[in-house]
Amino acid sequence: MILVAIIACEIGFWLAIIAGLVARYVFRRPRLGAMLLLAAPVIDLILLVLVGVDLLGGRTASWHHGLAALYIGISVAYGHRMVAWADAKFAEWFRGAEPRPARYGWDYARACWKDVPRTLLAVAIAAAVLGGLILLVGAPERTSELLRFFPILGVVIGIDVLWALGYTVWPKKAPAVAA
Repeated sequence: MILVAIIACEIGFWLAIIAGLVARYVFRRPRLGAMLLLAAPVIDLILLVLVGVDLLGGRTASWHHGLAALYIGISVAYGHRMVAWADAKFAEWFRGAEPRPARYGWDYARACWKDVPRTLLAVAIAAAVLGGLILLVGAPERTSELLRFFPILGVVIGIDVLWALGYTVWPKKAPAVAA
């Protein structure tokens, strides 16, 4: 059930963003667009409540519950950036705004390193959600699977650091210009 809720919340997150941007750029209703964009964090709250209710209802935690915690952490830490990216694309498509310039070399590596603290925040939020669920349920035999999710959070951080390090050592090259 929680896996379905995660998928539904991810779809709802993007539908809220797209609806908000369509209202803003296509229908020229910026206040309606802002209200629809505010639905995205509400969706995260709904998922958190669903996970809590599921576990408090007697269900034994599974990896789905850990995934929900990670989803919430990523959504909170990266949500604003995802909305800004989508907003820039809509402005480009519907208002003729200049596209964001592509990043290469040290500029791209610096952007990757700026993501590391954001990923740390996402993992910290996910860890707090996991810890909160463990404390809320108060039944170690039913929440032991959540404890197994903490090393996965470490892997997420490790991958992000390796990603940034990789682009620092081997910078992303600009495409060759056709003659």
